[in-house]
Amino acid sequence: MTLTLKLAAPPSDQEILDLSRRNPGLRFERGPGGDLIVTPTGSKGGRREAELVAQLHRWAREHGGATFGASAGFRLPDGSLLSPDASWVRQERWEAMSPEDQERFAPLCPDAVFEIASRTDALADLRAKMHVYLANGAQIAVLIDPFNRKVEVFARGQASKVIEGAGQITLEPALPGFTLDLSPIFA
Repeated sequence: MTLTLKLAAPPSDQEILDLSRRNPGLRFERGPGGDLIVTPTGSKGGRREAELVAQLHRWAREHGGATFGASAGFRLPDGSLLSPDASWVRQERWEAMSPEDQERFAPLCPDAVFEIASRTDALADLRAKMHVYLANGAQIAVLIDPFNRKVEVFARGQASKVIEGAGQITLEPALPGFTLDLSPIFA
């Protein structure tokens, strides 16, 4: 179950790192309004994330760019600190950052982000998160609902598109040549 905590002051990047170190198994994010968002990760959810990251990473090896899993945090232009389940950043954007920024929470929004719903996630909250990513520069945000076998694709300047029951989907033009195999994620 995702918890959103309203604190007296937004947590700093360092405070979020400290919380993460002291509380393994929980993921901490800072929302656009400064709220602390706490999400536990279950084993099956972690397995789905690993499958998604592996597929994205295989594609990125051929097409370039940097791939990230759920443990990577991104400090978005609006002050949010979010950790998508999987994400990808174009190579030139990644290389433009200093080595110090690459080691910290990257001060950018990924070009492509993926979130996989868990049983306890409110889909409306995840949809709102997709819009936060787009508002901060993502080209595409993909929400995967394995329980209803649906995918919702959000792209800049377009209405979201719901895809039901598909075994595979392509995400052109944002990820040219990438085909997401949903079978192992839906299993």
